[in-house]
Amino acid sequence: MTTLFVSDLHIEVDRPDIANQFLQFLETEALNADALYILGDLFEFWVGDDDPNEHYAWIKQGLRKLTKKNIPVFFMHGNRDFMIGQDFADETGITILTDPYIVEVHGENVLLSHGDIYCTDDIQYQAVRKMTRDPKWQATMLTRSLEERISFSEQARADSKAHGDNIDQAITDVNQAAIKSALRQANVTLMLHGHTHRPAVHEIEVDGKQARRIVLGDWYEHGSVVRWDRNGPVLSSLAR
Repeated sequence: MTTLFVSDLHIEVDRPDIANQFLQFLETEALNADALYILGDLFEFWVGDDDPNEHYAWIKQGLRKLTKKNIPVFFMHGNRDFMIGQDFADETGITILTDPYIVEVHGENVLLSHGDIYCTDDIQYQAVRKMTRDPKWQATMLTRSLEERISFSEQARADSKAHGDNIDQAITDVNQAAIKSALRQANVTLMLHGHTHRPAVHEIEVDGKQARRIVLGDWYEHGSVVRWDRNGPVLSSLAR
């Protein structure tokens, strides 16, 4: 059996092709999996579990169909959908994980993360991340109307794009010292994350030991998935 990992789908109303590919993925390959892990940014933005958007309702229904088949689905917040809460989890049957999280897959411990926590060179982004992950900030945000939250989210997306367009791309990638520190602290030799949209398998050395960092890609042009069976993890693309 195979354990599946995906990240950075960025599902939104204007990209039905991404939603359709993910729903097909849930209805086919995921049905035969040991488990599915979604490592953040399932949605382009999420303003609260009370959003009645029918486009997102299809995704929730797809996830619920899978979990009802006794396929466990685990979700980790990304930098776009950190407002997904327990109501969403109850509706879909998913389990929300903390970031980072250690899990055993086919006898090997792996450190899972969305990945943005390790982009420590981007000081401005880390300040925003700290603010938006604060439970008090989120509680205050949820007291606003749905329209206000959507407006805030749209402005935040515009600000994020402007920030990304005006900063060295190396700064927006993960910091290697932060990666090694995380692996060392978790006492593992394998990390799997998304966020950077730079799919690759990186070989690194930590305290004299060989380690790997597998980075999932986004779903803008095609799907990206890690399939992990008894032979180990393989990073692949899904044709659209």
